[in-house]
Amino acid sequence: MKLAIIGAGQRGMIYAKYAYEKGGAQIVAVTDINKEKRDCACEEFNIPPEMAFSNTDDFFRQGKIADAIILATMDRDHYDHAMAAMDLGYDILLEKPISPDVQECLKIRDKAKEKGVTIVVCHVLRYTRFFSAIKKVIDSGELGKVVTIQHAENVGNFHMAHSFVRGNWRNSDLSSPIIMQKSCHDMDILLWLVGSNAKKISSFGNLSYFKKENAPAGAAKRCLDCPCEDQCRFDGKKAYLPIRGEWPATVLTEDQSEEGILTALREGPYGRCVFDCDNNVCDNQVTDIEFENGVTATFHLSGMTNKMHRTIKVMCENGDIFGDDSEDFITVTKYSANSLYEGETREISVNSEEGFHGGGDYRLTMDFISALEHKGEQVEIRSGIEQSVESHLMAYAAEQARLTDTVILMKDIR
Repeated sequence: MKLAIIGAGQRGMIYAKYAYEKGGAQIVAVTDINKEKRDCACEEFNIPPEMAFSNTDDFFRQGKIADAIILATMDRDHYDHAMAAMDLGYDILLEKPISPDVQECLKIRDKAKEKGVTIVVCHVLRYTRFFSAIKKVIDSGELGKVVTIQHAENVGNFHMAHSFVRGNWRNSDLSSPIIMQKSCHDMDILLWLVGSNAKKISSFGNLSYFKKENAPAGAAKRCLDCPCEDQCRFDGKKAYLPIRGEWPATVLTEDQSEEGILTALREGPYGRCVFDCDNNVCDNQVTDIEFENGVTATFHLSGMTNKMHRTIKVMCENGDIFGDDSEDFITVTKYSANSLYEGETREISVNSEEGFHGGGDYRLTMDFISALEHKGEQVEIRSGIEQSVESHLMAYAAEQARLTDTVILMKDIR
């Protein structure tokens, strides 16, 4: 099987490595505007120099040279790249979000159906052992029907600063609102667990902390020039030098030496003061959802947390399920008859596999490879384009509800 990469950043390379090393795929071409990234991909996958392209026009001009593409460009480029790829008959492993524009999401879905191509959206959480175990308990019916869910994405203050204040997804005009870019994952998981589309949504949030008025007195515009570095946890040297060679330091530069990191901090976007960037996305947002089957849910997104993890409590008729995806188990409790009895409780192991997202990236990539190998057959795809569009409609509705201070009816969005 032959694959091509469009967008050789961190996400595109993760999927490509799994396809290459575990799925037996041949990576035949790479497209990226960054020469360093192209060179790294060529070295990693033995791609000949003439099959490394600096723009998608040159790539698509080659015609169909692979079975499928891994599309991991910036959010607002997905539509043009996906439509051009489908015109050539490419199947696509598509990084989320499908598009920040819901009309574009629907057009991509409809064209995939028209062209008969397979699109798997990278909603990797469906493939983790953590959420798969929760889904299995729900579907068993042992706790009765789901009544309500509390779900939280704790972004981690360092991740918030890196990706959504200094980084590529800091400004919704350039990429997506954070509820779409980061949390279409979470909308998708809620849809999957509840087993029903959403009926109505309200949402509240703002940019509370990462703005100019919260800068320390005397702070400079860049970390390497700042007299406040000792008292600031967002100082670039503290954030990146101790983790050279690991994410997110690897995003700054291919040169992971100390001098390479310092040069990136001196010249690039990740050396800017977090209180003096062009960011506008929320650093906190709460969303309330009522589903068509009567289940209710609250979703809490926060950049004001110490670590990156998700927590969830699924409350059913006869018991509940609690999990923290930074732990290696979920807890299932059957409700007790009185306050003296703690109830029947058990833990289910959900040991994560290696890699990002608790092994979800690996299993999603293998699902995509399997779908291509068995194309035309009845193969279950957990995150196909049909399933994934609904989560984007929910994220769009949540942002509209936040901006207009209203309750959004999903029937109006659809």
